[in-house]
Amino acid sequence: MQDSFERFDMLATPKKQKLRPLAWAISYPDVWKHRAKIRKINMEGVKPPYILLCNHNAFLDFKVTTAAIFPHRANYVVAIDGFTSPTKKGFASREGLLRTVGCICKRKFTNDAILVRQLGRVVRNGDIAVLYPEARYALCGTNAVLPESLGKLCKLLKVPVVSLIMHGHHVNSPVWNLGDRGVKPVESELTCLFTTEALAKASSEEVNRVINEAFQYDDFAWQRERGIRISYPKRAEGLHKVLYQCPHCKAENQMDSVGAELFCKSCGKRWEMDELGVLHARNGETEFSHIPDWYEWERANVRTEVETGTYSFSAPVRVMSLPNATGYVHIGDGTLTHNMDGFTVHGTGAYGDFEMVKPVSSLYSSHIELNYLGKYGDCVDLNTLEDSWYCYPQGCDFSIVKIALATEELYQHHMRNKKQD
Repeated sequence: MQDSFERFDMLATPKKQKLRPLAWAISYPDVWKHRAKIRKINMEGVKPPYILLCNHNAFLDFKVTTAAIFPHRANYVVAIDGFTSPTKKGFASREGLLRTVGCICKRKFTNDAILVRQLGRVVRNGDIAVLYPEARYALCGTNAVLPESLGKLCKLLKVPVVSLIMHGHHVNSPVWNLGDRGVKPVESELTCLFTTEALAKASSEEVNRVINEAFQYDDFAWQRERGIRISYPKRAEGLHKVLYQCPHCKAENQMDSVGAELFCKSCGKRWEMDELGVLHARNGETEFSHIPDWYEWERANVRTEVETGTYSFSAPVRVMSLPNATGYVHIGDGTLTHNMDGFTVHGTGAYGDFEMVKPVSSLYSSHIELNYLGKYGDCVDLNTLEDSWYCYPQGCDFSIVKIALATEELYQHHMRNKKQD
């Protein structure tokens, strides 16, 4: 199957950003609509080139980032699915347009030496290298795990390290219920974490520590503290995708949501999400009023399964490949297994047999999609340097969020055991 498709050209040299007025024209209407406030911290004298690390909650992130670095040029690292536009080629394609505005393609959660060289070229050009190192939208408006290699990358590039932490974008358009709730003002902090001189003196571990401290955020706490009310009547719909386990009866995959309510189909307990994003049980104890607390309770339960060696998931899957920017290809049906050894996908289809194995040690996190493209449901995508497989479990109750949590907990378990050896 490897030779059945043309592969995306990952070696293409990143272009200096053109069409900046177009990027500004696309970005500023939403920046103004949401009355975005950008506060600059320690940025005196900081000019390109530098590396910009942004948190990731919604598409609005890209527009606020454009405003935050105005009027400077930048190259953005973008996942391959962002380049996809079936049938069109050349400048008129999405790939052609994104390359023209300086985007660099990346397959998620892969160790990509080519990307490092491309980012080196960006800073040698005197431009800003923009990364969203969480590599997926936040699931409940809180920070996701960052790659351990980030500190080494910053040290290698030898330019200032700047963070852009944005607030309000998740509660405005959560990944589990996309839309625009009109939240305003949204806020962000553009902060220089390391000058070139300070970076040279710091260890990779110190750089990672400072970056991780900068990436501590909580959109629901931010909303509550600012008193920002969201009257959207369907504000809780889709939240059950993230809060998949009932804290009352402990049943998994029995949660559902309608309007402003969450409920468990197993025990019948219901919770209302108020206009400040706070949960209230309709009857009895409110186990978790703060949505991220519920999410972290689920993580702790997954961690217990991992530590006791009982975590396991297996299901039939539909597998869609994304070898290049012209679109998704159904390569066949098979089985996805995720257990203490990691991921295995195998099956057969029109292009023959296929298999991908991703051991625990190879993935510190994974990328998932909720109702991806509105076609086949929730999926996990697994990547090599040459391909991306979107795996859609079929015919079973499951939580793609639990799979993502398990990926992270399995990796941490592996690293703890490795240190003890």
